[in-house]
Amino acid sequence: MVVDYAIVGLKFSTQDATKTAKAAEVLHGTGSMSQQVPSLPIFPTLIEALRSARYVVVLTGAGISAESSIPTFRDAQTGLWAKYSPQELATPQAFRRNPKLVWEWYAWRRELVAQAKPNPGHLALAELEQLVPLFTLITQNVDGLHQRAGSRNVIELHGSLRETYCLSCAREYIAPDVPEGLPPACGCGGVLKPNTVLFGEQLPAAALNQAMAASVSCSAMLVIGTSAAVQPAASLPYLAQQHGARTVEINPEKSLQGADFFLQEKAGTGLETILAEVKKILPRTPAI
Repeated sequence: MVVDYAIVGLKFSTQDATKTAKAAEVLHGTGSMSQQVPSLPIFPTLIEALRSARYVVVLTGAGISAESSIPTFRDAQTGLWAKYSPQELATPQAFRRNPKLVWEWYAWRRELVAQAKPNPGHLALAELEQLVPLFTLITQNVDGLHQRAGSRNVIELHGSLRETYCLSCAREYIAPDVPEGLPPACGCGGVLKPNTVLFGEQLPAAALNQAMAASVSCSAMLVIGTSAAVQPAASLPYLAQQHGARTVEINPEKSLQGADFFLQEKAGTGLETILAEVKKILPRTPAI
């Protein structure tokens, strides 16, 4: 299936991403033949790419949050939720059928997130933002850990567990200031829904357009803790490649075809290693 996404002056499809990946395989080699970065010493060419980057964009997925003990959708659920599949709960149909059950599941997820703390990967990205001229963090996660770590310029592609809105009047509530009840009700009487993207729903247009614009404009992109398989987020690294950006993947297993650099590490370990090297050559950028 080919899916087209458009922003001002640009049209890009998942078919384009496939073509870019195949071209990159020819240029950089496939599998282990691409530039796999050892933990120590790290490739000087990778650090030079970040040092010279005018604009760094980061794309993160569930893998970085998993290091804060937040289960991914691929992980087995626990306790009461062991008998449910997230794909069965996180759909518009499930919410219409049984909003109370879906809200109970979201309450469980919010409790997990509230107990979690940003891990070294989150903290390293927040510090990296202070070291480069321009920086945007695009995340597929809804837990808010990047912001809690100190990251400021964050695009949340899939929404946020902190936010809730009324299906009738569109009034927004920010946790913990959400009316009680399961499901909670708005002052107008409408049902409240967590402001996260459910399976089968479109991504927020503003967030997606911002992410695509950042991908087009960046000179380096870090892809961290994501399988790079779920569209349209999976297309962003290839969009960056098409416009000349160097791409760096940090993952336990390789998933991004044609990445310029691949660091086979967990997010925290890989980012701390990169940050330590970058700090040796880059001064801290004053906060704006």
